[in-house]
Amino acid sequence: MAALLEGETRALLTRLDRVKPFVLHETMVPAAAPAPTAQAAIESYLARGRRDLRRHARHYLAWLAGPGRAAPAEEMQRRYVAVRRRFNDVLAQLDVFHDALTQRSENTVGVWLAGLDAAAADALHIPGTPVAVPPVVCYLDRGPGAAIRRANTRIPGNGRTPVALVRIPRERMVGHGIGASLVHEAGHQVAALLGLVQALRVRLYDIERRSRSAADRAAFAAWGRWISEIVADLWCVGKLGLAGTLGLMAVVSLPRAFVLIPAPQDPHPFPYIRVRLSCALGDALYPHPQWAGLAALWSSCYPPERAPAPVRRLIGALEATMPRLAVLLRDHRPPALGGATLGQALPLSSRTPELLLAHHREWTRHPALMRGAPPTLVFAVLGQARAASRISPEAESRLLGSLITGWALSGTLTPPSRGVPSWPTSVTTPNGSRRAAGSG
Repeated sequence: MAALLEGETRALLTRLDRVKPFVLHETMVPAAAPAPTAQAAIESYLARGRRDLRRHARHYLAWLAGPGRAAPAEEMQRRYVAVRRRFNDVLAQLDVFHDALTQRSENTVGVWLAGLDAAAADALHIPGTPVAVPPVVCYLDRGPGAAIRRANTRIPGNGRTPVALVRIPRERMVGHGIGASLVHEAGHQVAALLGLVQALRVRLYDIERRSRSAADRAAFAAWGRWISEIVADLWCVGKLGLAGTLGLMAVVSLPRAFVLIPAPQDPHPFPYIRVRLSCALGDALYPHPQWAGLAALWSSCYPPERAPAPVRRLIGALEATMPRLAVLLRDHRPPALGGATLGQALPLSSRTPELLLAHHREWTRHPALMRGAPPTLVFAVLGQARAASRISPEAESRLLGSLITGWALSGTLTPPSRGVPSWPTSVTTPNGSRRAAGSG
């Protein structure tokens, strides 16, 4: 038995020896590579797992050759199974990052993913806080929705991922909708970094408990259940303005039954309410008649009177409490922001509809200004311009393809000591003066 298990363990080690760092076998061009911080974090994490496994395997082999020779077969097998489980964990951890990195070798796709990494870094920018923002690596997958595996969350083998992994649906790789999916997922990481979800859930459930109206209690109970996705939607609208809501509408444009009927276990607000709330959040951050117009347009596409009577009552309660919820979120003061509100952490002064259209007019005359602007500002401007019919879908797609490639190139040429590319810190206002823009 000892000889059999020794052979199996040595076979595991030979397979482990064939696991090479990604930098030794991926054929990506330099512009498609993840940020150096992300690549170093991933390689270091995986190498540590391989070293630990090799140490445990060799310890087991030494035990087999020594005191283990007299051990019962059951004990030999138990210890071997423990080594083999660690081996499978190491391979599972490799697979977590495999798709995200091997796609970098695909023609065009790899460079675009690197450009989206840069855009995600901009989406994660939280001014005025010492919170360390993790590296981000994007990849494509099938399916209608984006997703994020947040940094420091568990992966197979009881480990924790050293980077944030953002999955973008392939069908979203058109127009400013890419930005909406990307920034929403970045919002989940921001919520974790600032400790938003639990704190806001406690506040909402407290409002529910103190409410005298049964309708208000039902509404705030629902807001509390959905708060994780709501916070991500707030961050998306805060960074992208109207483009965030338009991108959301594209994702949740589904058959009527899916839009108007709540799904009991879904952490998202059901689509009808989710879009209406996105408009309410936008109006709280950037007051403008466009939000009411967009909300009315959505209601005309999915008339709420088509929903069953209990759902109509819930919709009424939710719509009545939306303004209060939007203000509560905008004015929330997480300790990590040092007294600032969530609204103050967002680039509100540079995302008003008028200023976004002014940017588009100026960028049309001077395209170089667009290439130097923060990615989230670019997504916001293009979304606003599309809504105003200032740019065609075809022109937007071509332009974004060029810009995303440029972001990847900028990240490649940025010295590693500087981290993500630094975007210009000023933009031109409608009256021609210069003002601070921030990085997101």
